[in-house]
Amino acid sequence: MEEQIKTQIEGLINSSDVFLFMKGSPEAPECGFSANIVELLNNQEIEFKSFNILSNQELREAIKEFGNWPTYPQLYVKNKLVGGNDIVSELAHSGELKTLLK
Repeated sequence: MEEQIKTQIEGLINSSDVFLFMKGSPEAPECGFSANIVELLNNQEIEFKSFNILSNQELREAIKEFGNWPTYPQLYVKNKLVGGNDIVSELAHSGELKTLLK
């Protein structure tokens, strides 16, 4: 992975305590899994920033390598990869998602 792309990804992740790489935008998700995570975050009143991975093919592939996670969406909390839809759903329903922010 090129250093410039790695720096760009790190910059995105560092721009918010909670960062979501997703398909589409929070206002218009372009897949059900992305829509689900947005809904979970909104329902728990967790502020987050996001990046539409469909807008940049090069970044989309690099993000998979960066986090060593093959699918989207990908949620980062405090610069650490939490996981995708299944993991985030489990954390939200168990109440653990909010505790990650403390």
